[in-house]
Amino acid sequence: MSDVASTLEYAEAGTSLWQDAWVRLRRNRLAVFGLVVMATLIVLALLTPWIAPYAYDAQDLDLGATPPSAAHWLGTDVFGRDMLTQILYGGRISLAVGFVATAVALLIGVTWGAIAGYAGGKVDAVMMRLVDILYALPFMIFIVLLMVVFGRNVLLLFLAIGAVEWLTMARIMRGQVQSLRQQEFVEAAISIGLPTTTIIRRHLVPNALGPIIVYTTLTIPQVMLLEAFLSFLGLGIQPPQTSWGLLISYGAETMEEYPWLLIFPGAALTLTLFSLNFLGDGLRDALDVRGAKD
Repeated sequence: MSDVASTLEYAEAGTSLWQDAWVRLRRNRLAVFGLVVMATLIVLALLTPWIAPYAYDAQDLDLGATPPSAAHWLGTDVFGRDMLTQILYGGRISLAVGFVATAVALLIGVTWGAIAGYAGGKVDAVMMRLVDILYALPFMIFIVLLMVVFGRNVLLLFLAIGAVEWLTMARIMRGQVQSLRQQEFVEAAISIGLPTTTIIRRHLVPNALGPIIVYTTLTIPQVMLLEAFLSFLGLGIQPPQTSWGLLISYGAETMEEYPWLLIFPGAALTLTLFSLNFLGDGLRDALDVRGAKD
């Protein structure tokens, strides 16, 4: 009887969309695995200066490249630098690029898509045609030109990658706003004379958070891959700073002699990308109300 009573009490109390989504997300083991891995990586990145076994720029040229040992769990590179330390510090840069560049892309994309979807008509047509034109441009060449003309620094890398990853978010946000614009709560807000900016900020964007969150988790791995590719080409992070992409680049040059220099940073990047994709897929399913009813 107590179980029945508690069930009835839960049903009467009701649950929100986010509570239901959290329950469905916890049932997805791969999504939970991805969430745990990402939380662990973020904590490790924040604590790297205190938990790294060596200084990130400490070298021992006499030691050189050595395989994993008790003193160096993941071995050392050709300069005698501890690989575990390099991977920890590289993870800070790679994760920072992923999160910050994605935040830039979301800021631009959400704003652009919300304005286009709410305005409609000619404004929407002009804004979205501009998005179509930008889609046709070779963005890799655009980023390379930025890095060559303005120099290679982390801040520019954040802005350059974020500036080319917002187009899909703009389209997603426009579609969400167009569907929400006909809802009663938006019409009520218009009828009482709320400013357009307030309607977009307080009513439209919060109700489109589900797709925004899902797209965010799927954009971060894309951004990290792009940073790794740029670093592999020598156009991304520059020494003495390091990133997983830069470590993979160095490892690829010496993979026949010192395979651990490629295996360990490659495994760290692969694990992160898989975890983010698992989490993104899990969030997509958890926030899909129509799928939850099936």
